[in-house]
Amino acid sequence: MIANKFSKFSRPVVAQACRIAETRTVSTLATRLNAASFSSKDDSPLRRNFFATAKSMAKAPAIAPSEVTALFGLWNDALATLDADAVAKRYASTSILLPTVSDIPRTDYDGIKSYFVDFLEKKPQGVILESNVIQGEDWCMDAGIYEFTMGATGDKVKARYTYVYTYEDSEWKIAHHHSSVMPESFLG
Repeated sequence: MIANKFSKFSRPVVAQACRIAETRTVSTLATRLNAASFSSKDDSPLRRNFFATAKSMAKAPAIAPSEVTALFGLWNDALATLDADAVAKRYASTSILLPTVSDIPRTDYDGIKSYFVDFLEKKPQGVILESNVIQGEDWCMDAGIYEFTMGATGDKVKARYTYVYTYEDSEWKIAHHHSSVMPESFLG
């Protein structure tokens, strides 16, 4: 911090000045971002467009919370084909997969497909145990707990999940997918 270069008597004053400048900068930036990021032509609540991409700029249709939860079924059905390409096509053109059984974030089509080539050898099928849906103007999110049965071994794996969907090419696609094994099972 800049204050460390001053005498012990002036450090508190300099530190306070830096905090004030930082607060003003952050406040100004937040005001500008809010003005640019939120829009409403009527009295409806303002919503942030988090996941808009060049391909997803088309107006997303209304979607009920139960339909958001059902989007998992499209992905799970793709798993059932055991075709990594079919699964990877469920992801948006700009997306990230933070998978359950890999330390490598997957941020492009080839990386996502590569992950599923290996994962599908286990013949996974999932079921949602707990779902929490949040929606925005051009996105929706389903987060909760799911359980997979690995058809190849019969093993069951319970995990936390988050799917964020964006509307792209006339369908809801996964823009963000995070899955992690329930920590208490291995933390003892």
